Amino acid sequence: MAWPLETYNDLVELIGKSEHEYDMDLIGRAYRLAESSHRGQKRLSGAPYISHPVAVACILVQLGMDSESVAAGLLHDVVEDTPISLEQIRKEFGDEVAELTDGVTKLGRIPYSSREVQQAENLRKMLIAMSEDIRVIIIKLADRLHNMRTIEFMPPQKQRDKALENMEVYAPIAHRLGIRAVKEELEDLSLRILDPVAYHEIENGLELRAGERAAFIERTKKKISDRVSQTIPNVYLEGRVKSIYGIYRKMFLQNRSMDEIYDIYAVRVIVDTVNDCYNVLGIVHDMFRPLPNRFKDYISTPKPNMYQSLHTTVIGKEGIPFEVQIRTWEM
Repeated sequence: MAWPLETYNDLVELIGKSEHEYDMDLIGRAYRLAESSHRGQKRLSGAPYISHPVAVACILVQLGMDSESVAAGLLHDVVEDTPISLEQIRKEFGDEVAELTDGVTKLGRIPYSSREVQQAENLRKMLIAMSEDIRVIIIKLADRLHNMRTIEFMPPQKQRDKALENMEVYAPIAHRLGIRAVKEELEDLSLRILDPVAYHEIENGLELRAGERAAFIERTKKKISDRVSQTIPNVYLEGRVKSIYGIYRKMFLQNRSMDEIYDIYAVRVIVDTVNDCYNVLGIVHDMFRPLPNRFKDYISTPKPNMYQSLHTTVIGKEGIPFEVQIRTWEM
């Protein structure tokens, strides 16, 4: 898949749509220094190098990061790849941006190995860096994510090395930080390199294309919300689509075919009381056809780890099965 080149105008547009307040003077100055410093440099794709730090900054805005993080995202390769020094960054942008930029530069110098014996050491070093300023690792995750989106221009062995690093280091840390979107995209992009046959089999086996999956979940959430909220107050819904790597793991760890995976699409309904949970279950079963033997009552019989919820799998009007999880706020 070819990703479009992000421009500074794209970054400004993203910031304009954000709910956060941004220091556009700081970000504009960071962009101008990055653009002038990287001028003449090219990515392996042949694109102007500035397209990479701009893309990193865009990802950081999408993650809701602050102005200093966005500025550091724009400047993260300046010290490493241009004559600009860290002290120049500090003088022009202040200690905070300088320390973030320096932290990302240092993370980039940590040597990695795909050997299992070094996995814990890699994670330890990354976590130590996180403890000083968590924003450093988030900027590094954004940097890695954009590099993975454009990795097809790297030599094949380098692609595999980077994909293994993602699986061993970056995706687990994104998971620990609760940045699910980054974790899942890193895993999917890595799987496409490490096992391309399985990746494309799963992608082609999904009933909906990538853009349609989220739309299906949103439509389903709205249908359930509109109906449930008529009789039950204070209802909250969230939805998710299982990633391609998530499907891959379930298929191979549990020896299932795609037809045997019923939670590719899932909606969670959160209500106030246990009685509300069972009322929602009745409404959902009235709206959609439940699949036999796919109902689990983990409220009356919790899992060994004390997890509680009602789980049911139903068939949507499009003929697509999806799981509904119903729980209270306390569960």
